[in-house]
Amino acid sequence: VLIWDDAREGKDKLVLEFSFPKPVLAVRMRHDRLVVALQSRLYVFSFPHRPTKLFEFDTRDNPKGIVDLCPSLERALLVFPGHKCGSLQLVDLGQAKPGTSSAPVTINAHQSEVGCAALSPPGSLVASASRRGTLIRLFCTQSRARLLELRRGTDPATLYCLAFSPDCSFLCAASDKGTGHVFALRDTRLNRRSALARVGKVGPVLGPYVESQWSLASFTIPAEAPGVCAFGRAGRSPSSVIGEC
Repeated sequence: VLIWDDAREGKDKLVLEFSFPKPVLAVRMRHDRLVVALQSRLYVFSFPHRPTKLFEFDTRDNPKGIVDLCPSLERALLVFPGHKCGSLQLVDLGQAKPGTSSAPVTINAHQSEVGCAALSPPGSLVASASRRGTLIRLFCTQSRARLLELRRGTDPATLYCLAFSPDCSFLCAASDKGTGHVFALRDTRLNRRSALARVGKVGPVLGPYVESQWSLASFTIPAEAPGVCAFGRAGRSPSSVIGEC
């Protein structure tokens, strides 16, 4: 992992270099921490002055390098796949002490393997999807309670990205189906529902499908390459969704 300082004068902008025993799958940074994900291990370093390795976390097999780090000054929350299939593990790096161990804080998010996960900017929410990619679930990181279930579609898909708007009002998802989806998190009345929801009572098989919330808007992105999505901002409210491949 190479860290560059673009504001540094001259050609020598390389300021830090980290080496690891196996391929690096993901890197996450905030103002005081650097997190590196390998297939079955996470490394956490102090950052940027005189980086020191603070933590190592063994993880479930994580070939996609799923990890996210909250940027909030108040809460240095880290999320990654837990040891149990379909679970998420949460670590508050601001509270954890190097060299000590404690019972892991986990959320049983899905029945199958986790395929994507993202933390909200203040770290109060975590969104995740399984490798099937049809449902996105939203949890409170404090109580670990499930708050919402959002439906991307009915056919399996690989989710490349989940992203919260800066004010946590919306969530965006990008997949290999060549579409991006935007969901409302605060005013959920904006989300679409199945037409069957108007029928009334349905059987237990259709129940979860009918009760799911569908995206309020979608957009097209090239399906040939992995893409990411994010929210643009004007003033205090998100004004646009950005998709990049």
